[in-house]
Amino acid sequence: MTEPLMEGAPLIAPSTTDHPLYEAVVEACKTVYDPEIPVNIYDLGLIYTIDISPENEVRVIMTLTAPGCPVAGEMPGWVADAVEPLPGVKQVDVEMTFQPQWGMDMMSDEARLELGFM
Repeated sequence: MTEPLMEGAPLIAPSTTDHPLYEAVVEACKTVYDPEIPVNIYDLGLIYTIDISPENEVRVIMTLTAPGCPVAGEMPGWVADAVEPLPGVKQVDVEMTFQPQWGMDMMSDEARLELGFM
């Protein structure tokens, strides 16, 4: 049994948006695609958190559209491979989570438009 979250605790941890590497990490994540969907994983809403330490260690928390996704074992490696070569990045750790479960409301407007939902 999982413990209930503290009241008011965010389900998705905030990203380090003020870090100088943040935009480059986002752009790197946008180069990774779910092979079954013609939209990058960032715009699909699969990247929950990009946490960058003062030492430029990047921690990405991501999910999948479904736990049974055929590339579940490979996608974290694809994200790490996209982010690791960025100048200044010291280390990359990609974690998979299914809390909260992904939903179509997490997609960007661009992704919804591309997939015909708008």
